[in-house]
Order: sequence, then structure tokens, then C-alpha cells
Amino acid sequence: MMGLLSLLRKLKTTPDREVRILLLGLDNAGKTTILKKMSSEDISHITPTQGFNIKSVQTSGFKLNVWDIGGQRKIRPYWRNYFDNTDVLIYVIDSSDKKRFEETSIELNELLQEDKLNGIPILIYANKQDLFNASPASEIAEGLHLPSIRDRSWQIQACSAISGEGLKEGLDWACKNIKPKK
Repeated sequence: MMGLLSLLRKLKTTPDREVRILLLGLDNAGKTTILKKMSSEDISHITPTQGFNIKSVQTSGFKLNVWDIGGQRKIRPYWRNYFDNTDVLIYVIDSSDKKRFEETSIELNELLQEDKLNGIPILIYANKQDLFNASPASEIAEGLHLPSIRDRSWQIQACSAISGEGLKEGLDWACKNIKPKK
């Protein structure tokens, strides 16, 4: 997988542009693993996020700030403290945890109703596709009623945080769909 730094160099079209990406999803969906994989870090020892992780990458006048916020139920009410100035929302779903699809759907729909996230492009990573019991991204998209989203661009991307498969394609889409700052 191409490292995040290489990808940003390739996508650098707006010099001195800071991009704020909010990385959300239920606990154990794989958000931190995705973040570490994208920044070419070791993923062998990941622990549940208590609060948030932030990774910033500076390259040729392009700065990407990725905010990975913990997904435990008790932390979710604090997500709204991070909505300001978000350019792209990445929502991560554990494709193998069918018991939590309803819960993740409720959380995602609440995010889509947030005024501060109005119109922000959303990338949904259907993570853990490497597991035999993972639901396909197309099935998840239907279950989450993604085709009915009309107020923003969205994409669902099958991926595996462990192998890195699908992460670059999702990030490519996210970078292409960032709206210019007013």
C-alpha cells in the first residue's frame, strides 16, 4: 500500500491547504488501525482509544490532520466537540459485527443530521473485509440506506485495516471530494 505521505504528494493540488478529517465509528470498528496503517505505523499493538488520536502529515505545503475519536458509547456524546471545520468525515464500520449494524446505523444517521457536518463528504470504510463473515460493502450500503443520502457526496469502500486493502482508494475519493474553503 502506498504510504499516506506519497499519496498526499501525488494529490497536492492546493498548496498550503490544511485538511481536517474526522475519523468516527463504533468502538472496535478499526479506526485507530486504519489511521496507523495510513501513516505506515506498526499495527501489532492497538489498544482501545480513550479520548482521541491525531496524526498530522506535512508535505510540500499540504497538511492533513486526521482526528481519530474513540467510539465507546460513553465517549460518543463528545464527538460533537470535534465537528468544527471538518472537511471530510470518515465513518468506519466493522463489516463482520452484524449484531451492531443497527447501532452503527443510528450513530451514522445522527451524524448526518448534525448542522456542523451539513454537506460534508462522507467516506464509509466497510472494514474487516478480510474476515470470512464480513458483509459485503454493497449490502452494508443498502442496510444503512446510503443511496437515499442526497445532501452530500458519499462513498462506501470495502477495506481491511490489517492488509491495507481499500484504504488508498477510499482516501483518493475523500481527497477528490473535499469542498474548497470559502
